[in-house]
Amino acid sequence: MPLEAIELAQPRVEPPPSLSHLCRSDPYERVSHALGRAYRDVVRGFRGLIEDPPDLVAHPGDEREVEAVLAWCAEERLAAIPYGGGTSVVGGVEPRIGDAYAGVVTVDLRRMDRVLEVDDISQAALIQAGATGPVLEDQLREQGLTLRHFPQSFEFSTLGGWIATRAGGHFATLYTHIDDLVESVRAVTPSGLWQSRRLPGSGAGPSPDRLLLGSEGILGVITEAWVRVRERPRWKVSRGVAFESFASGAEAVRELAQSGLNPSNCRLLDPAESELTHAGPAGKALLVLGFESAHHPVEEPMRIALDAARDHGGQVGEASPSRPEAADAVGAWRHAFLAAPYLRDTFVACGVLSDTFETAITWERFGAFHDAVMETARGAIAEVCGAPPNGSGSPRLTCRFTHVYPDGPAPYYTVICPAVRGGEVEQWDEVKAAVSEAVIEAGGTITHHHAVGRDHRPWYDRQRPDPFAEGLRAAKRAVDPAGVLNPGVLLDP
Repeated sequence: MPLEAIELAQPRVEPPPSLSHLCRSDPYERVSHALGRAYRDVVRGFRGLIEDPPDLVAHPGDEREVEAVLAWCAEERLAAIPYGGGTSVVGGVEPRIGDAYAGVVTVDLRRMDRVLEVDDISQAALIQAGATGPVLEDQLREQGLTLRHFPQSFEFSTLGGWIATRAGGHFATLYTHIDDLVESVRAVTPSGLWQSRRLPGSGAGPSPDRLLLGSEGILGVITEAWVRVRERPRWKVSRGVAFESFASGAEAVRELAQSGLNPSNCRLLDPAESELTHAGPAGKALLVLGFESAHHPVEEPMRIALDAARDHGGQVGEASPSRPEAADAVGAWRHAFLAAPYLRDTFVACGVLSDTFETAITWERFGAFHDAVMETARGAIAEVCGAPPNGSGSPRLTCRFTHVYPDGPAPYYTVICPAVRGGEVEQWDEVKAAVSEAVIEAGGTITHHHAVGRDHRPWYDRQRPDPFAEGLRAAKRAVDPAGVLNPGVLLDP
């Protein structure tokens, strides 16, 4: 829908003169900051259904301006929603806050996007929170360094957003989350500045950094962080390994995860996912395996890993004149992975429901857990989506491992089925509720790396211990007495 055709309620507030140069209330700013990038958000964006736009969008350029915006929000009881790249798929940046506030100010950090300092000796960098993936990598590249954190939203998401949501990145083992790359974090809260000491590790009580990691904007606005960087990899090798079943592939992946080899890529696709991405042989699961290093060649760890995979029935793809595509299974999967977010927008226009849900579970429970989740998801999809009589456009449900640990995998499920025109949001909400119930009942986590936001709140509340919830509420009261920071995320206002 054209921007000019979208009907918006008038802004409820005006900024004071001291902040007017930072704040905008034009339709483009309000609409572009009203939704994230979940399937339900894309649908509503196509339809022009902007029910909860922010009243103002503030663009601070430094911490002093962030402090001024938060002070004004606390004084006037305005909800303040920190905003990085707007890529949340769980309602984390949507101003869905009810009537308890006089208005909503979205605080967009993207003017704060510089690499401020590089420590070559300790291999660390101080980077502002509003830097997107490409922006920070371009600046680090000048020093021959990289953060090497590549979530699927890399192009648009920001360092502050990664930290606030505990984002999962490039590495399938060992350094799986942004948590593993953080040295210290600095944030502005309504009660003052929050800055941890920069250290490689500390046993001095609960970590200030760990409390901000995953805080999703409810405790403060993250403004900068020291993060561990590394030399850019010089040696890389990738191979595809086919398995007769997802179960046998999972056993191979378990051995690799527990071997200490720590491959950079160790993603297992079930046969349906492999077929969907045109990556592997028809009817077989595919392991996308990779190693990389800036320090040494990696052919030997790959050889050991392939031998382990063969012990579980793995068939290593070898190129030949009759089958040249065998050498490019990894490339085919990578292309499909990077294209997926863009294709989803096209799917919406074509009347296709396409979205994902993800979790994590320990190895000994994985088989029963996976069966239960797949059965529930198939039932919900069949009930909500149905299938055309001729079989075309039949629903699809696929699974892959995005990350693996010595004690368990992180399964990632994709749903593709016919959408009901005009009822897409309700359709997905029914499927989402059903699979979320199945995940929690079977002992998994409601999210491995997508965060909680507003959409996962009912299941997150059941997952966390009650005493911890009380402790989190107490922490929020201490740093945000007026309760203005991202209300409804993690905690009720």
